[in-house]
Amino acid sequence: MGLLVIVVMLYRFEHSQVYHPTRDAEYTPEDVGRSAEEVRLTTADGLRLHAWFFAADKASPRARLVMLFCHGNGGNLTSRPGYYRAILETGVSLLAFDYRGYGRSDGEPSELGTYADAQAAFQWLRTRGFAPEHILVWGESLGGGIASHVAATLPVGGLALQSTFTSVPDIGAELFPWLPVRLLSRISYDTHSRLPQIQCPVVILHSRADTTIRFSHGEQNFAAAREPKAFVELEGDHNDPLLANRAAYVAGAEKLVQLAEAAQRQKRSEGAAER
Repeated sequence: MGLLVIVVMLYRFEHSQVYHPTRDAEYTPEDVGRSAEEVRLTTADGLRLHAWFFAADKASPRARLVMLFCHGNGGNLTSRPGYYRAILETGVSLLAFDYRGYGRSDGEPSELGTYADAQAAFQWLRTRGFAPEHILVWGESLGGGIASHVAATLPVGGLALQSTFTSVPDIGAELFPWLPVRLLSRISYDTHSRLPQIQCPVVILHSRADTTIRFSHGEQNFAAAREPKAFVELEGDHNDPLLANRAAYVAGAEKLVQLAEAAQRQKRSEGAAER
């Protein structure tokens, strides 16, 4: 019985380390600098999720593209106006959503649950007329584990991993070397093992100064990814890339869009040649 209690406590500890949701709103769409559509998504298991949709300018040549933003493990979708503003500078639309248990979304977070939440967000974009290859997925930190699952299971046009770990057991073993993390971990988010199977363009963004998720995680993820791919070196600590070097962050978003556009042109060219 004592061993069972210890195992349960370790599982609860793992969950508390992976998920740090908050319910209160920190910022509004006005802090992004443009209006947003308030969206309610419905998951396959019947939960209601909160999301913001920022439409691209109608005159933008990239209005057909949209970034599906999967945020990190802390706060909620209202915590990241600077990231949204930077990505929107590329001329694409953007959908940011809260996982179950975050912000105004129903439920409690779990690994499988967050995957279902991202799939619901993807399907909502499909109902709005976005072709799969025009949906680009951006994963921030923990969100990279969710975004990589989307890219591995759905036909998206591109994937960006911002300051993302290789897997939860890998980062857990670094942070808590005295615990049997690899033996007991029930939460995986194993992005590294998925990357060799992901066929869309991939951009890895990471900072050497990241003290939360070491730079080596970005290097390993980049090595595992297939071409076409690019590595964009951010600056500053884990949560401060915009303060340290905003231009590098915007360049990463632009690089993803460029790689996705090039892949789409190549696909069209190959299709024309076959005809």
